[in-house]
Amino acid sequence: MENQRATFGSKLGVILVSVGSAVGLGNIWRFPYIAGEGGGGAFLIIYLLCLLIMGIPVLTAEFFVG
Repeated sequence: MENQRATFGSKLGVILVSVGSAVGLGNIWRFPYIAGEGGGGAFLIIYLLCLLIMGIPVLTAEFFVG
């Protein structure tokens, strides 16, 4: 008897499951609180700027490493 694995129907399903597993609900609920405590809009601008400055090069390096 052969055991067949279930597969995803599309790439979108794989991406959504991967993001959901990596992010988690704790981070989704915590972010608005941190943004409010850190200064609201000013915190968000600095956060996105740091994300772009540090996150994009690290993500690119990860892609090159494999």
